[in-house]
Amino acid sequence: MTRLGEVFQRKSVNKAEVARKTGLSSPRISELTLNPKTKLTAAELYLIAKAIDEDPCKLLEYVCQDI
Repeated sequence: MTRLGEVFQRKSVNKAEVARKTGLSSPRISELTLNPKTKLTAAELYLIAKAIDEDPCKLLEYVCQDI
């Protein structure tokens, strides 16, 4: 699981709903939350943050804290 996946789990986020709100595919959302080798783009992070009611900057900081 990725850090983004941890956020989804903590907030009980529905991946299908996020996919609908962001325009990203459900398989892409699943990949971003489950596969640590998947690269998350800034645009995807921004769209996801807005869809789950998170501050994009704080989400970026949390997701990328090891970089």
